[in-house]
Amino acid sequence: MNKTRILLADDHGVVRKGLRYMIERHDDLEVVGEAGDGREAVRMVGELRPAIVVMDIAMPLLNGIDAAMQLQKEAPQSSVIILSMHADESYLLRALTAGVKGYLLKDSAEEDLVRAIRAVLEGKSYFSPAVAQMLADEYTRSMQRKALEDSYELLSAREKEVLQLLAEGKSNKEVAALLNRSEEHTSELQS
Repeated sequence: MNKTRILLADDHGVVRKGLRYMIERHDDLEVVGEAGDGREAVRMVGELRPAIVVMDIAMPLLNGIDAAMQLQKEAPQSSVIILSMHADESYLLRALTAGVKGYLLKDSAEEDLVRAIRAVLEGKSYFSPAVAQMLADEYTRSMQRKALEDSYELLSAREKEVLQLLAEGKSNKEVAALLNRSEEHTSELQS
């Protein structure tokens, strides 16, 4: 049976040992190397050609996001799964831009790591539940903003004018007075 080749990259030896233990309990998965910093990880991927790289986001010499970006160019056959303590949107977006296929929070890695590896091997992405929720929330906010923008485009020029005046804090009575005055002014100009 061909085993899936995995490289671990984390600057803490005890974390690498724990990850190795979790992975190697599965007969079809094999850890082929361990790196203690980002540069070493990039070099080892070039030598070992793993299918999956499980990489910490915060490492010395070259952080996980920058290492993932290099690997995307130099070894696109190796998919990167980021491990992070940061459930932060900016880290996540930077990681996605770098081409990572998975983003796991370290506090859920024990339950999610093997599932993430299997999902990525199937060509899917995988995110810790908290990260997936953050992505869903951002997507929802984005769609709501888009719907508002789209809805605004459906308004007539007059409706947009009313909306603008209301947004400026004018009362309904003031809006009516201003719009009636502007209509009278327009009709005077046309005469």
